[in-house]
Amino acid sequence: MHCSRLSQVEFDYMTLGAKVLEADSHGAKVYLLEDGNILKVFRRKRLISSALLRPYSQRFIDNAARLTLAGFPTLEVLSHHKLPLPGRTAVLYRPLPGQTLLQLSRTPGFSWERELPRLIELIHRLHRAGIYFRSLHLGNVVETPEGLLGLIDVADMRFLRAPLSSRLVQRNVQHMVRYIEREPLASTFPLEQFQTALTSQ
Repeated sequence: MHCSRLSQVEFDYMTLGAKVLEADSHGAKVYLLEDGNILKVFRRKRLISSALLRPYSQRFIDNAARLTLAGFPTLEVLSHHKLPLPGRTAVLYRPLPGQTLLQLSRTPGFSWERELPRLIELIHRLHRAGIYFRSLHLGNVVETPEGLLGLIDVADMRFLRAPLSSRLVQRNVQHMVRYIEREPLASTFPLEQFQTALTSQ
């Protein structure tokens, strides 16, 4: 996808009236635009890095395309932009409709009895496909209106030629376990069942 230059005036116009979904000490990172699309800003963290050759935004775009090809629901990239500030790029995309499992887990009457087997199957599919999703957690798994599970925030991924080794599976599962333990839902999430199902094969 062609990366077009966006002037400061164009950027300001695009984000006019937008809601900031995520920010850090360098400013806003994720904007929810008035039309429902999302603009995600990427910053090169080091002066000399591999991001000079392949920006994080390009990895995000490539990963979304590869996930779609592999049959995993994900966001739809609309355009790629270079921003006025050095080392800054942005991706405009149509978000994956639905709610994250984290959001759903906070709704009245929610039970992991239905969702856990589907979550485990999704992660098994990723691992069998050789996809190592470093940012795998409940806030990045979306249940679509059609009842499918898909993935968002897809910049931090590796695509291997073979299914993940047991070592990488363990590491990926541990990332998610630590995330769950930090969340208030740790007391209701069937952690032992989750770990056993993913690491016993």
